[in-house]
Parts: sequence; C-alpha cells; structure tokens
Amino acid sequence: MENINHLSELRVLNLAGNLIVHAENMNGLDSLTELNLRRNRIETVRDADTLPCLQRIFLSFNNISRFENIACLADSYSLSEVTLDGNPIAQESWYKHTILRHMVQLRQLDMKKITEEERRMASVMARKEDDKKREIHKQAILKEKRRLAISNAARQWEMQQSIATAKDTQPAQVKPPCTASNINIHKPCHLNECEHELWQHESRSDGMLTSGVSGLSIAESHLAELDRDTLHLYGFGALESLERSWGVQAAAAVTTVSFMFIDFDDIIPILPRLRIKFPNILHFKFQDTNLHKLQQFNALALGRRLDQLTVSPQGNPVVNFTLWKYYVLFRLNHFGLQKINGVEVTPMDIVMGERFFGILSRVAASHLPQPRLLSLLGEIKKKQLNFILAGKGKKPGITVEECKDSIKLGAESIGRAVLNYSNKDIATEQLKETKMFCQTYVRGLVKDAALINVKNESLHKLWPQIFIELVRDCVIQMSNKNSHMKLCLKNIMEQK
Repeated sequence: MENINHLSELRVLNLAGNLIVHAENMNGLDSLTELNLRRNRIETVRDADTLPCLQRIFLSFNNISRFENIACLADSYSLSEVTLDGNPIAQESWYKHTILRHMVQLRQLDMKKITEEERRMASVMARKEDDKKREIHKQAILKEKRRLAISNAARQWEMQQSIATAKDTQPAQVKPPCTASNINIHKPCHLNECEHELWQHESRSDGMLTSGVSGLSIAESHLAELDRDTLHLYGFGALESLERSWGVQAAAAVTTVSFMFIDFDDIIPILPRLRIKFPNILHFKFQDTNLHKLQQFNALALGRRLDQLTVSPQGNPVVNFTLWKYYVLFRLNHFGLQKINGVEVTPMDIVMGERFFGILSRVAASHLPQPRLLSLLGEIKKKQLNFILAGKGKKPGITVEECKDSIKLGAESIGRAVLNYSNKDIATEQLKETKMFCQTYVRGLVKDAALINVKNESLHKLWPQIFIELVRDCVIQMSNKNSHMKLCLKNIMEQK
C-alpha cells in the first residue's frame, strides 16, 4: 500500500482482491471511515491506530493467523466494526473472546452484533486466562528459585569439601585459600572472573525472585521440599525447617526422607526429632552427605523403624567398602531392612552380616563396664516393653512364638547396642552428663559420710551413761538367780 498518504479527505477506500500481503503505510488518511481489504493475502496490519476516523475495516478471507499481527486494531478508539472470517485466526477456539477482550469498543464482529452475554463470557474467559498466566508465571518463579537454591547448596557443599581436603593435605602453618566465613552468599574467593560473573548473575536473579513468591521454605543455599510422600532436604539450613509446623496429614504422609549436601554428622542430632515429627518414615536416602566410615551407620539405630536405605556413591566414600551392606544389615538387624540401594535383602545377606561382624559385638560387649552394661540392658527391656504395649490389642490370639519374635524385633540386642556412634557434639554432651552424674554421686557419698560422723560423735558422748545403765540392768536381773535362770530358759524355749 503506497502513495495514498496524501488523501487526507478520503472517506472510503476499497482495496479488495489486490494480492496485498502487508496492510501498512496508512498515515495521513485522517478522514478515512471505511477500509475494505477483503480477499487479499494479508498477514499483518499496521498503522490502523493512526486513523482517527476509522469505523469499519473488512479483513475477510486473508492469511491472518495471530492476534499479534493485528494488535494495532485494539489501539484504535474509533473502530466499531471488524470482519475476520475466512482467516486462519477465525478457526481458533480462543478467537472470539480474545478479539472482544482486546477490542472493547467493537459493536459488530464478522457482520454480527455483539451481545452483552458475549462480552460477559469474554470477560470471564479473560479472567481465567489471566489467572492461568499468573499461575504459570508463579510456577516458573518457584522452579527458578528451587534451581538456584539447589545450585547454591551444591556449590556450598563443594566449597566445604575442598576446604576440608585442603586442611588435610596442606601443612599446618600454611593458611588455606578459603575460610569458613566464605561459605555464604558472598563471593567465593577461589572463583575465576567468568565463574564470578555467573555467580553474580544467579545471586541477582535469586534476589529478584525472593520477593515474588511466598509459602516455600527456601533460602540462598538450602531448600526443604515436600513432594508427595518424600521430604527432600538440600543444604544444612534445610534441617531448621523441621522445626516448623507441617500439619498432621502432611507429616503422616511422609515415608521417605532424602538428604543432599548435608554432612551426616550434622544429621545425627536431628534423627530423634525426625522420628517424632514424621512417625511413618520407612526410607532414608543419602547423597553427598560424607558417609565415610561404617561406625556412622550406628547412628541410624536411633530411628523407630526403617524398611529401606539408599546410600548414593556420590559424596559417600563408605559405599566403596566391600562389606558396608553387610555391616548395615548386622547393625540394623532389629529393623528388618527389606531393601538396600533398591536391591532386595535376602536371608543369606543377613547370615553373612552376622558371620562377618557377630564377633565384633561380643568383643565390644565383653569390654564394656558393668554399670554401662546394666544401663543398656535396662534400656533394651524398656524398648521391648514399649513395643509389646504398642502392639497390644492389634492382633488377638498372639502365640508364644510370635511374642518372642516381637520382643526380638522390639529393640536391639546388647551386643549391637554397644556399637554406637557419637560425633563431636554428642560426645561433648555425654561428657557433660557423665560429669554431672559423678558430681551428684560424690555429693551423695560426702553427705552420707558426714551423717555417719555426726552419729559416731553422738555415740561417744552418750556411751558412758548407756554403759552404766546396761550394767545396772544386768545387776538387777541377776540379783535373784532362780528367777533369772527361769527367765533365760523361757527365752530359750520360745526361740525354739
């Protein structure tokens, strides 16, 4: 469309059937009220919003397939009638309500009058579409926040591992390249310039997204996520989310807990709380948790029940040990594990575990001090009693053999209970408890000794008078020999 800009007095323009592909260059047609562009090959329309008097535009039987190609029509304040029948766009399900939504000034569409009911339905559909877009946008933000949180948790974990490796390999007098204070949202000191730019970009993105969404427990370097029956915990900070209220139904639905980028020694203190918070846990998953020695599996005995255990080779060197599965089966025998790393546990596996490590429990128990041994025995009996009471009434007619099996499964054996694992924090706590017990015991001994001393001093003061009274009583009783003899014989007879 060319050489028509000077026709400022033109009111009606008919360009039907002219093989026009793009309707544009209409500036200057200030008096145009009707434009007929039927039966062309038009794909896009531009500059229609610059025509101040345009009331009718006919675009039937063209190649318009997207609303964006005719968006300028929505910006026209004078347009009241449009025809788009015969275009690909008119075949779409969203065609009519999209046109009415954006062109609120229209009175007729495709030569049909627009009713109030059609406008109302278009408004309803527009609201639904807006809600859907907002929800999609919200989900996209949540997904990006989740990705950034997991990425930051992974980066922090790698930094911690590199620091630990550096401390182990470098001489004591050499200062490591990073300190613990670097493990946060500040710039990691060992990143190169390219990595630093990427880190800055992700940090800025995370900061912009944080204000847009609420309701998800998330921070720069950790994430707590509940997905159906699985609780995913990424990063050390995710352990703090266990303190929040999860709701009875949500907590009861959790059967699997997955740990990633969290040191196993940091997980140990929360295991008792985890058992109380989520009573139906049956499966633990560990990935990048620094499980590096068999003794650490002893801490899992703090749980109430465990059917499955998954330990990923990624970030857990203990998996490289040939006998680690047998040790798990031996130490956690009272749980009756069914699967380890997705593989069914066979009776032969249990027998092999006992064969490899059975002697270990007997040696450990034989070297245990007697007070500690008695204490363990009391704890085991208490667990067995609680197990029996918990199952009482659920299965009527329990036989003696079933009762024995229940007692066996209710708690660990003494030999296995001796094999425990205490990280630094737990060892410190146990030392405090031992110190407190010793202080209380010594105070009791001192109190008893002081009381005995007071009684001894009182006896020394009263003894002369008591001795005189004893001698006097004896003299009085023996003053009459016959009476005294009869009394003695009577006492002897009564004793028989």
